[in-house]
Amino acid sequence: MNKIAQSVRLWFAPQRVRDEGTTPDYRFSLANERTFLAWIRTALALIGGGFAVDQFLPELAWGVRAGLALGLLAAGVLCALRAVNHWVRCERAMRRGEDLPVSRFPTLLGMVVAVVAVAMVVVVLFGWEGR
Repeated sequence: MNKIAQSVRLWFAPQRVRDEGTTPDYRFSLANERTFLAWIRTALALIGGGFAVDQFLPELAWGVRAGLALGLLAAGVLCALRAVNHWVRCERAMRRGEDLPVSRFPTLLGMVVAVVAVAMVVVVLFGWEGR
């Protein structure tokens, strides 16, 4: 648990990352930041999609609508949190001269989005009413 707490503390004090290792080529740090921003855009899109499902599909059965909306919202929250964590982990690895960290999160996120998309395909094919 100590390792997790230390990592979360770095989220709020990124200047402490500079205390580790040596400064990498700025192009790598900027690429890491662009990746972070891409994850944040993805998180915002997922959150927007969750609100859109909830607000613009009132004819959809409540349980289905809530499930789809909450799935998208949860994926957006996880994506935003993961963006910060991944940025810190990559920045630390680059400064230490280590391999970049691997993650299963892209697979998890892809699976959640795929499940929600399949559910939406079923809704579109079989109608909006919860029959």
